[in-house]
Amino acid sequence: MTTVDATAAAANLVLAQRSRSLWRDAWARLIRNRAAVFGGVIVLLLIIAGLAAPLLAPYSPIKQDLRNSVKPPSMQHLLGTDVHGRDIFSRIIYGASYSLRIGFLGAFLAGLIGSVLGLISGFYGGLADLLIMRFMDILLAFPGLLLAIAIIAAIGPGLNNVIIAVAIFSVPTFTRVVRGSVLSVRQNEYIVAARTVGATDNRIMRLHLFPNILAPLIVLVTMRIATAILTAASLSFLGLGAQPPTPEWGAMLSDGRDYLVLAPHVAAFPGLAILLAVLGFNLLGDGLRDALDPRMRL
Repeated sequence: MTTVDATAAAANLVLAQRSRSLWRDAWARLIRNRAAVFGGVIVLLLIIAGLAAPLLAPYSPIKQDLRNSVKPPSMQHLLGTDVHGRDIFSRIIYGASYSLRIGFLGAFLAGLIGSVLGLISGFYGGLADLLIMRFMDILLAFPGLLLAIAIIAAIGPGLNNVIIAVAIFSVPTFTRVVRGSVLSVRQNEYIVAARTVGATDNRIMRLHLFPNILAPLIVLVTMRIATAILTAASLSFLGLGAQPPTPEWGAMLSDGRDYLVLAPHVAAFPGLAILLAVLGFNLLGDGLRDALDPRMRL
């Protein structure tokens, strides 16, 4: 082994040990944050509800029973029934799987595309940076919900199209965050050392840049899941997202808006589900931001 190889191996070992220490410290700070733990519990319960919906829901989410239309909460129907006699509790549990699928897939696709564009833009600069960032500026010029409505109008309503719309309007945020992080670390000593020993651009971006921008990316993904859930509910409320009889929370909220005086529970419980989901991911994201900030170690 040459001296250069030994030096590089020692540097990688030190970085790996430091990385493990940072993640342990972040976990310790996270579990001490009561608000973040509360948000994490909400998120965990939502995931369990979404995965185990067939086992937890006492009734079918789409089967109608017009004889029990708009019934208030009772022992038979914990959260009452809607205008078609469907059990609201069962529909909310099934709706968790739809909302989480939109949130996770929309944020993941946006994070994947935005990370690639941000890495290229920040690492290479020049014309690539100019073209990518000007296109992102164009997308950011539109309000997020308005851009999502325009995309849905072009490709049609439906849950899969909502995921695409949410991903597209979230890409500029990820791109700008990743680009800014890359610009702040690309001149560090370990990047210069990697170039010196002949590492390729692809290797530098994969093994040196991306791991060092992972912390803000995780925080942003968590935050964007909440935004995606809220946007999906807004689109479904407008009739552009989930189509009947899909038990999506925004569509359920839309069904109950005509019965706010006669049966407020029809709209109140889906709205509460949306509120708790968004609150949970935002609290968890805030906690992750504080836990993953190296300055908090002081």
